[in-house]
Amino acid sequence: MAIDVDAVQGDEAALRLPPVVVRQMRAGMAGVAEKTVTAVISEVPSYRDPFRGRMGRTIETAVTVALDGFLDLAARQEGIDAGDQIEAVMEAAYALGRGEVRSGRSMDALAQAYRVGARVAWREMSAAAVASGLDATTIARLAELVFTFIDGLSDASVSGHADELATSGRLRQQRLDRLATRILDGAPETELVSAADRAGWDPPEHLTAVVVPDAKVRSMRRLLDPRTLYLPEDTAALTLEAGSSVLLVPTGLGRERRVLVRVATDANGVVGPARPWAQASQSYQRALHAHRLALTGDTDVHLADLVVGADPDARADLRARVLAPLADLSPGSQEKLTATLLAWLLHHGRREDVAQALFVHPQTVRYRVGQLREVYGDSLTDPQFVRDATIALA
Repeated sequence: MAIDVDAVQGDEAALRLPPVVVRQMRAGMAGVAEKTVTAVISEVPSYRDPFRGRMGRTIETAVTVALDGFLDLAARQEGIDAGDQIEAVMEAAYALGRGEVRSGRSMDALAQAYRVGARVAWREMSAAAVASGLDATTIARLAELVFTFIDGLSDASVSGHADELATSGRLRQQRLDRLATRILDGAPETELVSAADRAGWDPPEHLTAVVVPDAKVRSMRRLLDPRTLYLPEDTAALTLEAGSSVLLVPTGLGRERRVLVRVATDANGVVGPARPWAQASQSYQRALHAHRLALTGDTDVHLADLVVGADPDARADLRARVLAPLADLSPGSQEKLTATLLAWLLHHGRREDVAQALFVHPQTVRYRVGQLREVYGDSLTDPQFVRDATIALA
């Protein structure tokens, strides 16, 4: 980390304490450090336990080093750059900020500790300054330098804290991305459990895959469980066209799923079935299939369409075989008899219902069905043909 020492020099750069005063202050640094740690333990709850024992002694040493660095700054000779003198101190403050993130603490506690430390340090140092006979102007300049120095330490810690948050956040996101990818790949559950543990992700009982337009992802995620995993369309594990992404959403089988379906439908997304979280690749495959068929909403209501559309080439071959007896007719006759055959199958031969579905007179239906009987013969009552024709023409 590059330290900018200008913030801790400023107008106070002209202050140079007499060597005898510096020696007197330095002699009392151990006591100041001990009082600082005691005050922090008393006034900052987050540090009451951590600062007891070995860590407390480590912090005392760090405070002593920081105060020594300050005295080096206050006592430097004219023309000597203070940057090299305080670089190590600022680096230590930066590392302290990073360490707070790894310890699970926010910057608030450390900022409060700095305020307490500044108060205690100034109380002790000002007493030493007065006892040494320093004039009021010098003491005022010393106060400015003390608090500017503490601000510099605090700023360095803030930078370290922010950098560690960014680094750890990126690392965790990378691990979550890898976890989501492995889920979609259908990796073994033992491998997925390990990946979830590394990512700090608490697996839900079920996951539901949702294919949704990229433009809707942000608004949807605000409404979903924070554990939702997200994969953009350019993720290697996905086989989506540009403009769509996948969410793996923790959901139950009841109200949570109904809410998800409503939110996804409003976003023109498609929702796969809920599956045990380690088997969520099944949910993704179904949602992907529905998406390719231009379906939206809950795939549970599109099961027949999904089955019929599972193998388009096979369905085309089946359709050609079913309609082969009509091949010698004119295109217009083929079209009318094909529509009549489908309506007749779907309405189980009920003439009035078929006529209503085709918007024709019942006598017209009777005539066309007669034509179909001539072409197909007994096949119209054969269960296997009825099944094949219904699937082919659906």
